[in-house]
Formats: sequence, C-alpha cells, structure tokens
Amino acid sequence: MEPSFLSLVPALVAIILAFVTRQVLVSLFVGIVAGGLVLWIQTGEVSQANFIANFFLPALGAKSYATILLVYLWCLGGLLGLWERTGAALHFAQVVGGRIARGPQSSLFFAWLLGCVFHQGGTVSTVLAGTTVKPVADKHRVSHEELSYVVDSTASPVATVLPFNAWPGFIAALIAGTVPSVIGDEVGDGIKFFFSSIRYNYYGFFAVAMTLLFSLGWLPWIGSRMLAAKGRARETGKLDRDGASPMLAGVDEDERATAGKRGKSDYQPSLIDFFLPITVLLSLAILPYVLFEKTYINEAFMACLLSAMLLAAVRGMATRDILGAFVDGCKTMTIGAIILGLAVTIGYVSKELHAADYLISLVGEQLPPITLPAILTGLCMLIAFSCGTSWGTYAVVFPIAMPLAWQIHDDPAFLSVCFGAVLGGSVFGDQCSPISDTTILSAMFTGCDLMDHVTTQLPLAFLAAGLGVVASTWSAWLTF
Repeated sequence: MEPSFLSLVPALVAIILAFVTRQVLVSLFVGIVAGGLVLWIQTGEVSQANFIANFFLPALGAKSYATILLVYLWCLGGLLGLWERTGAALHFAQVVGGRIARGPQSSLFFAWLLGCVFHQGGTVSTVLAGTTVKPVADKHRVSHEELSYVVDSTASPVATVLPFNAWPGFIAALIAGTVPSVIGDEVGDGIKFFFSSIRYNYYGFFAVAMTLLFSLGWLPWIGSRMLAAKGRARETGKLDRDGASPMLAGVDEDERATAGKRGKSDYQPSLIDFFLPITVLLSLAILPYVLFEKTYINEAFMACLLSAMLLAAVRGMATRDILGAFVDGCKTMTIGAIILGLAVTIGYVSKELHAADYLISLVGEQLPPITLPAILTGLCMLIAFSCGTSWGTYAVVFPIAMPLAWQIHDDPAFLSVCFGAVLGGSVFGDQCSPISDTTILSAMFTGCDLMDHVTTQLPLAFLAAGLGVVASTWSAWLTF
C-alpha cells in the first residue's frame, strides 16, 4: 500500500490505548487488528483484514523473534532462574552492591554503574542491570519507577556512547556509500565515520549524564510523577503505586535469602557463580568485535547460560535442580514473551504499512539548513516511538538522511551533526515507547508497572532530547 496517514493508525491506536487504559496487552492487540482494517480499507479486499495471516505469522515466525525467545527469554530466563536457585545474584548484590549501596541514592548509582558496565545494547543492559540491582534497591526503598528509569536510560543511550558492541557494525552497513566523498563504500569506512561522529550524539550524552545526576540526587527537576513515586517509596516503603501491575512477579527478601538452599541444602553461593557467566558473556560479546569486528551476541548468551549450569554442577548442585531452576526461570518470562511478541508484531505492521516512509515524506528537501538536525531528531523520535525500535528507525532514516544532509550543506562536520541527530533521536523513541522491547524489559526486570515506567520517564527523556536539539542546532550553526 502507498504510505499515507492511515499507515500511522495501528501504532497510534496501540500507543494511545496504552496511555489511556494502561492495559498493554489489549492495546497492542487492538493496534494489530487496526492494521488489518487499514489494509482492508486501502485494498478493498476483505482477506486483507486477516491480521493473523498477514501480521502475526510472518512477525512471530521471523528469525528476530526466534532470537528474542531463545536468547533474551530462555537463556536469560534460565540464567536468572539458576541464579535464583544458587543465590548468585543476591550474593553479588549483597557483597559488591552492599559496599557501594548504603542508601537510596547510592543504590541508584550502583544501577547506573552497572548500566555502563553492561553496555552491549538495550536488552542486555536492562536485563542484567535490573536483575542485579533490584534486591539492593528494594532494600533501600527505591521506587520501581526510579529504578526502571535509571536502568532504561543507561541501556540504549550507553550503547551509543560506549559503542563496543554490535551497534557500529549495523549502522555502518546502513551509511556506507551514502555520501561517497566522506563515507566510503566499505563497512569499515562507515565504522570510522561512526566513531568520529559520536561526539555529536547529544541525546545519548545528555541522557546518560542526567541519569547520573538523578541517581546521585543532584538533578534539580525530575517531574511531578517521579517526585511522587520517590516520596511514596521513602516515606511509606511502597515501591509501586496502589493498583500497579508489575510485569514480573516479585520475590520477597526472605525468599531470596533462602534461594541458594532450594537445590542442595549445603550449596553455598559464591561470587564466582555470578562473575564467571558474566565474564563469559562480555568476553564473547566484546573481544571478537574489538579483534575481528565480528559479533557473537547470541552465542555469548548461550555460552553464559551453559557456563552457569556447568559451574553449579561442579560446585555440587544436582542435575535435576539445575534443570528445575532453568525451567522455573523460563516460566517467569511468559508474560514478557507475549508482550514482546505483540510488540514485534505491531512493529511489523508499521513496516508493512510504510509508517516511517510516510513520516519522512512530510519533511521536504527545501529546509533551512540550520534546522535539519533538529528536524531529524524530532522525526526519529516520532518514528521510533511509534514503531518501538531504534534499529528499525536507523534502517529507514539513515539511507535518506545522509544524502539529504550533504545535499543541503556539503560540509563533513554538518554531516556528522545530522548523523548524531538521527542516532540520538532514534534512541529516545526506543527508550520511551511503551511498545519497545527495551522499555518493556526495563519495567519487567525492575518489577515496575510498564505504564508507570513510561509516564515517569518521559518528562526526563524529553528534557534530554530538548537539550540535544539545542546543542545540535548550535553545532550546525557553527559549520556555516
């Protein structure tokens, strides 16, 4: 179908319903159904209203969703279940986090620090940081809204600021050859341009810096909803608002304290139970990229899980208890798998209806040059928020934005500024959209209600985006 305003209807329906009803499952499903109706209206064929055949089956049968299930839900779910059974995560939080986290603010700083350490990308960081820091943060009366913001805002933003991960390679493939006089045809040329232009990723830097100030209690304004959540947790100990629906069932502190005794009664948790799997994960994720510019993220997660299982067996846990812990961990991911499946499908709907293409068509080539970085930032924010993906936004926008920027002003510095605008604007949408996997996982693994996380995070993210727009506009002005 041709791109039109109707292309935006499914995503708009899902997002508006999510804000109004706070029922994410229903909202996403209705948005997908709306996609079928749009196809029917556009084509005049009743068969196009079959949203199951047209959207669900292609989206959920794709390699990307299979990867989510295998890696982020089964491998990580199994790992977290094993850590729960051995007490590894709690032991790490008590020993290492206990030395750093002595109160609410230092607990949030611990979360910020872990977000920077686990900088492999949004989903990796949110799961590992959220799971590790939650017991410590809960103990010190940190609201789940605060914790989910810190975890989410140090996920994708950090991945673009400390890009020793898969991001440069993916983006380099999109921009290579788009402006041959500046960016060569090879992926390596794109990677060099990526690293040389990181300094213009203003949203990424502002988001990470603001989150640090927030975690230290030095941010003068945090928004009324976040302030209310902070006051509620400190004064009453309620980590969620009344009526909230956390996405992942919590485990109380007493249950966590005995987690290591559910397998063999004499199993004693050790720091190696936590550090060995994490070392395997980060080593396989980072070293191949640094040495050979290749990524093995999926393999790294599988090796991480297997190393944790093998270590537990070597240290005395029975095989049936290891497998039981794996299954229990996977069970906790059921709701997350359903929500992520719906999120992936609504993203597929937006792609098939060319929602991003329609938004880009609204931006003509006759623009005041100095405003282009701001317009690109806003456009990418809107696309990524509507579609729930930064990488999907990059795939659509970068091949168009780079030649457009060069046509408007053939200056390498201006091209880098526009590159940074697309990079940061897309991360905003990925971080804040209620249909984004990063947003969903941040809420899930910090025990927060999804829409509470979205509504408390948005004002702070908008502030970072506004500062980024001002900075990129100033940088663009300096190139003339």
